[in-house]
Amino acid sequence: MKYIQESPKQIPVAGEYDVVVAGGGVAGIAAALAAARQGAKTLLIEKQFALGGLATLGLVTIYLPLCDGNGRQVSFGICEELIKLSVKHGIESRAAGYEAWQGDNDDEKKEKRYQVGFNAQIFAILSEQLLREEGVEILYGTSVCDTVVNHSRVDALIIENKSGRQAILAKSIVDCTGDADIFHFAGAHCAQFGQGNVQAAWYYSLEEGRIKLHMLGYADISDEEKEKRRQKNAQDKEISKDVFSGHCARFLGLDGKELSGVMQNAHDQLLASFLQGGDLTSEHALCTMPTIPQVRMTRRPVGKYELDTSDDHKFFEDSIGMISNWRKRGPIYEVPYRALIGDLKNVIAAGRCISNTDAMWDIARVIPCCAVTGEAAGIAAAMGGDLDTLDVSALQKKLVENGVVLHI
Repeated sequence: MKYIQESPKQIPVAGEYDVVVAGGGVAGIAAALAAARQGAKTLLIEKQFALGGLATLGLVTIYLPLCDGNGRQVSFGICEELIKLSVKHGIESRAAGYEAWQGDNDDEKKEKRYQVGFNAQIFAILSEQLLREEGVEILYGTSVCDTVVNHSRVDALIIENKSGRQAILAKSIVDCTGDADIFHFAGAHCAQFGQGNVQAAWYYSLEEGRIKLHMLGYADISDEEKEKRRQKNAQDKEISKDVFSGHCARFLGLDGKELSGVMQNAHDQLLASFLQGGDLTSEHALCTMPTIPQVRMTRRPVGKYELDTSDDHKFFEDSIGMISNWRKRGPIYEVPYRALIGDLKNVIAAGRCISNTDAMWDIARVIPCCAVTGEAAGIAAAMGGDLDTLDVSALQKKLVENGVVLHI
């Protein structure tokens, strides 16, 4: 590889904050909301021009279960607030599960999981409005490209946007980038997902007067649902439009050139899938496609604890909330605070890049889990001080006051 020397220059400081949240997906929304509600001067940095990440721009428009599948709700607080926000102006799909959990019929709750399908664009706008109402400053079109580190503390984030290269000073930082970018740039110990990601590209089309979500690729579909589809395809002797035929190579998702290729391939496959239904007409139209790659698992910090599937129903004294398993009924996991912190004193992780094993990663990366860890990380960051020595009992008290249930 060739290199050139970048001229050293002074970088202007664009702002100074109590809490800076890097990444505006669901974890970032929850973290910024929680921090601001604690009175912290909060900035949310997002490289796109809308909030929600994969949930909105990636069109993964299923707010997966807040329950264990056996009639018990396990995720609360901002996690539940956001699921209700997502369908404030109507439910797009999977109404039965959401509606069952708004009632008092315990049998229905055991039968139907607490989940819902939402409209991506509405959820993105409502999330933005909520954060603005709570005093969060949002900086769109901005990427974090480096850090300034002193004695295991990140004193500043180096950002780039239309204004050029600038610095943001922060007392505490929440890494919601999904790729542990802040930890990585700061030189912290990180790990990569061993298996890599499978190509996927969900999209919406108009079919005979009805808007339909096409889940092209098997991301975010339970094993039970996969088997149903396999059986149906075998009976119909048809090739499913939900599968990438011949495009199952895995990719890591941490290289710019690779991601560009992934998106181009997704576009090709998406258009081919749509055209299986015929050319464009007034009754058959391609409505929207993902504007970011549907990358699920890439890089994470190596934390003080790595959450694993074997931790089902395990008690953690430092639990900051609970999550379920979207793929099957039964498991409940307490999330220890130690899974959110790594080598850096003032940086905490939330969302799909918390510390967990490869086996747990696919469970801990979805919307409810992002909201649960985001809320805890945002409050912790707002409390200030060194996050690796934070009084976890004080954090837990604040979470309980917000309606979060900590233990099984």
